[in-house]
Amino acid sequence: MKDMNRRSALALGLAATAAAPLLTFASPALAKTKEYGPNDGKELAPGVRIVESGTFKSDIPAYKSINMVDIVFQPGAVIPETMMDNDMLCYITAGEFTIKKPDREFKIKEGEMYACAKGKTDMATNTSSVVGIHTIGILIPA
Repeated sequence: MKDMNRRSALALGLAATAAAPLLTFASPALAKTKEYGPNDGKELAPGVRIVESGTFKSDIPAYKSINMVDIVFQPGAVIPETMMDNDMLCYITAGEFTIKKPDREFKIKEGEMYACAKGKTDMATNTSSVVGIHTIGILIPA
């Protein structure tokens, strides 16, 4: 191995020092669970409320915008079978749910995601003992 001069050693030391914080904090970002009061948003069903977050422009050519909402479920609350007006992406930010679709039923928990298609039905039940939240991106056609 060749000898390293002081200038090379200094440069290597500075590079390692600069990279250390990047490696230390390189962990996935976690979304904060929002807390809602019992009267926030609009009631959809007993124990289920919708809270609108905003509408954002879409870069997906088939969709002009994306409406973001949180559906807040009290423990044991159910949204009855409902026809979807738009395609949607649903991310569970709190709780655990049983989702019933026409062709299947499945369980989904915090940190997982599923999709709903326009014209299809969906039913959701909060099966956990905590307030459950679906964060939903409603895709609005162009």
